[in-house]
Amino acid sequence: MDLLRSLPIGLYLEKPTTWLHSLDPRVKLAWLMAFLVTPIGANPLWRLSLVGWLLLLMVSTLLPFRIWRKQIGLVALFSLLLFAITLFAPDGINVSHQPRLPVDDLSLTLPDVDPEVLPQPTGYEYVLFAEGIFRITRRSLDLAIRVGTLIFVFLSSTNLYLLTTAPEEITASLEQLMRPLRRLRVPVSELVLTLTLALRFIPLVLEEVQNLVRSVRTRAINWKKLGMRNSSKVWLTVSTRMVDNLLVRAEQTASAMQVRGFTTPNAYRMRWYQFRMRGVDWVVLMGAIAFIVARLVWGSAPVF
Repeated sequence: MDLLRSLPIGLYLEKPTTWLHSLDPRVKLAWLMAFLVTPIGANPLWRLSLVGWLLLLMVSTLLPFRIWRKQIGLVALFSLLLFAITLFAPDGINVSHQPRLPVDDLSLTLPDVDPEVLPQPTGYEYVLFAEGIFRITRRSLDLAIRVGTLIFVFLSSTNLYLLTTAPEEITASLEQLMRPLRRLRVPVSELVLTLTLALRFIPLVLEEVQNLVRSVRTRAINWKKLGMRNSSKVWLTVSTRMVDNLLVRAEQTASAMQVRGFTTPNAYRMRWYQFRMRGVDWVVLMGAIAFIVARLVWGSAPVF
């Protein structure tokens, strides 16, 4: 099992190169923020349209299907599972009302009449589906769409951004956008350096997990004979070993930076990326602005 290939979530894909790879990282960051911010307070139609736009954007990159199967398969399955659970779960609303007229008067005028079978003045129905233990209401449908689309859009858009943007480009764009905060004495360079090391540390974590899983599999442990208690002890030992290995990797990285003269971010800086806005970048940026305007115009109208 190769985790670096079978589960490449959050890793940068160098080949094949798509049109998203050539865009300015600041423009891609603007689109990412648009996908993350516009679902807040939006109606269900806008949330569903976000899923469609995001899928269309993924298809436009012309990446092989095997990549999307590994990248989006688990995210889509998890989103659909949350959607189904929230859809059939109780909506949390217990409506209690007080009759306008006394109970005795109502019993004289409408004897033995079920209120649920009375003819309604309009076609509005709060309960959309009721069969046995399954019950779908308008609020449960709204909550299911909200939860499912939020999980899918947040994870998929972030993963697509990390997939087509190098860690150096991400940190360089954030550093340039956060420059005004230096006047407020915010340690921008330290924050950017921490983010760079965190992004570079993700493959090391996957590699350590992969090595430990392989070491456990090669020993051919009979888990049924060990039982629950001994199995938990084995996995606790493996987890402790993984943490120790990661701490050793972090110490080695720090020693390598010190040997190369990296004492502080301000004293030793490297330029990884040269920013240059082209015509296509301006067009895509204008599209992000139009996208946010469309959210303000059509995304706030109530549906249910």
